Amino acid sequence: MVQSRGFVGRRGAAEVALPPGQYLTEEFPVLSAGPTPHVPLEQWELTIEDGRTRLRRWNWKAFRELPAEKITTDIHCVTRWSKLGTMWEGVSLDTLLADITSDASFAVVRSYGGYTTNLPLADLRNKRAWIAFRFNGVDLAAEHGGPARLLVPHLYFWKSAKWVNGITLLEHDEPGFWERNGYHNYGDPWREQRYSGD
Repeated sequence: MVQSRGFVGRRGAAEVALPPGQYLTEEFPVLSAGPTPHVPLEQWELTIEDGRTRLRRWNWKAFRELPAEKITTDIHCVTRWSKLGTMWEGVSLDTLLADITSDASFAVVRSYGGYTTNLPLADLRNKRAWIAFRFNGVDLAAEHGGPARLLVPHLYFWKSAKWVNGITLLEHDEPGFWERNGYHNYGDPWREQRYSGD
């Protein structure tokens, strides 16, 4: 079981250490930039490319045959809610990026529906990120990013792109959708990096 920074089991409200400006919720609010894509599993795919060449491709069957991990972690939304001890299942980006040789330092993650988000490649490695397909023991619902979403729990949750279908490895940083629209380029909740200039 992988546990992200700050997770120490069940806690009462008095003993929770939350990032600054956050409040606890038991709910899982649904926030999206546009309509929810509904992607049939037989049409779903995930690709990794370098901007010129497709390096890897999985259909749903091949993706689900990859080794999966169970992750218990806290998540923090830029809209100020935090949810503790969330349980996911997914494939580590370490597995997906294994044996890929690249000079890239950054990644742009693409989603069905056209959404993108950018991350340093280092934030996708070393058991820090997964492509998640299950939440709390059930297949991930479309409104929460199903059939599969990026999970990067150490950053604000907009970095955990829903409906993921591709990753482009880049040698330079390239802001994604929210980053081009006033959100912080990195998004560390513990440093309260909500908006550009924070």
